[in-house]
Amino acid sequence: MAGLLRPGQEIELAISGLAAGGDGIGRHCGMAVFVAGTAPGDRVRAIITRTHRQYAQARLLEVLIPAPSRVPPRCRLAGRCGGCQLQHIHYESQLEFKRQLVVDALARIGKLGEVPVDSCRPAPELWGYRNKAQFPTTMVRDGRGRRLAAGIYEAGTHNLVEVGECAIQHPLNSQALAATVDLARRHGIEAYDEDTGAGSLRHILVRSAAATGEVMVVLVTRESQLPGVRSLARSLREQVPEVVTVAQNVNPRRTNVILGPHTRIVAGRGYLTDRLGPHRFRISPGSFFQVNPGQAEVLCQLAADRAAAGPGDTVIEVYAGIGTITLCLAERAGLVLGVESHAPAVEDARRNAAANRVTNVRFVRGEAEAVLPGLVRSGLTARAVVLDPPRRGCAPPALEAIAGLGSPRVVYVSCNPATLARDLAFLAGRGYRTEEVIPLDMFPMTAHVEAVALLVRSA
Repeated sequence: MAGLLRPGQEIELAISGLAAGGDGIGRHCGMAVFVAGTAPGDRVRAIITRTHRQYAQARLLEVLIPAPSRVPPRCRLAGRCGGCQLQHIHYESQLEFKRQLVVDALARIGKLGEVPVDSCRPAPELWGYRNKAQFPTTMVRDGRGRRLAAGIYEAGTHNLVEVGECAIQHPLNSQALAATVDLARRHGIEAYDEDTGAGSLRHILVRSAAATGEVMVVLVTRESQLPGVRSLARSLREQVPEVVTVAQNVNPRRTNVILGPHTRIVAGRGYLTDRLGPHRFRISPGSFFQVNPGQAEVLCQLAADRAAAGPGDTVIEVYAGIGTITLCLAERAGLVLGVESHAPAVEDARRNAAANRVTNVRFVRGEAEAVLPGLVRSGLTARAVVLDPPRRGCAPPALEAIAGLGSPRVVYVSCNPATLARDLAFLAGRGYRTEEVIPLDMFPMTAHVEAVALLVRSA
């Protein structure tokens, strides 16, 4: 089939659906063709960029007949920057697409049969919601000479797009990024080149707190020595007074993992504070905190409702992070035990519980597969287990340990439908039935979707 299409060939195509990454899908001579920036119902002219045995990829040249769901993108970089994939699609259609992503994953990957999947919960804010971003850096040449640049890669490439103002980022993130890039140039700091090994600065991580207006900047470097970093940090805090912490993270490895194992505070107090609902949270440079605080409050309530714990019940939360869901669970349960492997996050979680005067929580540092069997041997029982793993989902030993607890309810919070479906299938084989899945839009204008699943142990 690949012989029917060749790179450089122009074709007309009717777009019939969206793939998991947000690309439009059409068929040409029976072959699936993926085209970014298109919407179901579009008729487009596109040029083939790459062919494979079973499918081809193409670049959009022209929308000949627009779909009813197509809208003008708000950002001038839409279609180039890889940060957003769905700005050109009406928001209601984005929500329908995200629900269908979950439905398809449960059926195709999980093979779970008829699982009730609710409508996708809309986000309270569609723009300026994102409180964290990690911007890669590079050296560019243009009319201004050779200079440091930071931005977001084009989808599927290492071609950097300088973003400037980003429509989905909190405005303070854009302000702090621009000031950091300007000061890094003045201090002669160069971007790390993974091909030659030259330069030092790999990423600029910026995090803001919607509730307090505080900002944190983390410089991710190849090596620990970064000449002028303290002077840069002082100047940055003068230019952007909201910056309460400047840190340096060292990542010497050749890897696409952004943060390395060592972080030092260059200036400021070493953390920022934000709020979710009634609770105030301390967030260190390497700790996880949901990128959309308004929708994170919805997520926490959904998880607590599904855990259905009362004053006499114990709940175990796995991958507890800095305690965002933990403290919400503690409002209803008798005791919440949080399990987390990242030491700084555990320290933040304990401080957060104390600062919010929440006394019915405990945090244990360790991997789930190491901690949970010990809890079982101790005779601990739990009304529910709540887990919120990273995108890769849970390792089988962790799932075995979770199933071994025998809790009547498991609440699974996921940011990846594929690994969610895989893990739900695993737990189905250990006696847990998926009762419902609720998608929610944590990441408007992108192809990502969050979901909360409730599993009940079969009698």
